[in-house]
Amino acid sequence: MKKTWSIQIHKDYLKFSSAHFLIFPDGSAERLHGHNYKVYVDVETELDRHGLVINFKEIKPIIREVVDELDEYVLIPAEHPVLTCEAREDGLYDIRYLERRYLIPIDEVRLLPISNSSAENLAGYVADTFLERLRARLPGVQPIRIQVGVEETPGQRGIVTVTL
Repeated sequence: MKKTWSIQIHKDYLKFSSAHFLIFPDGSAERLHGHNYKVYVDVETELDRHGLVINFKEIKPIIREVVDELDEYVLIPAEHPVLTCEAREDGLYDIRYLERRYLIPIDEVRLLPISNSSAENLAGYVADTFLERLRARLPGVQPIRIQVGVEETPGQRGIVTVTL
């Protein structure tokens, strides 16, 4: 018999409000709109000598930091093959997708290393950023698997599972 252990974190304060637009495979795109996203994190590791996966007090601030960095920004997928985003001298980003054009203050935009601003890609971004910071701050923790969910509306979330 094999046992695995994990902790799940879903706190009311692990949320962010952001604007985005999704680009579909046929080239059409949603209008710019916003969501009140919620983030869920599940981390699996071996138990430490104290019988813990990870101390909740150590991990929650890392997740919250990642989430807070997305709060109240326009999220732009920097790796989309057609969308462009160029910084202008007047402090604005010139964001273009086909015939659309948005001029948004640079300090109100988060350019993310994703191809589309879907909930599942946002989950991937949160997972990658969380994992990078977890390893830097808690090097003794060796995750086996992490799962991150980003819910854009109740009952509708994108999930990524990273097995290490």
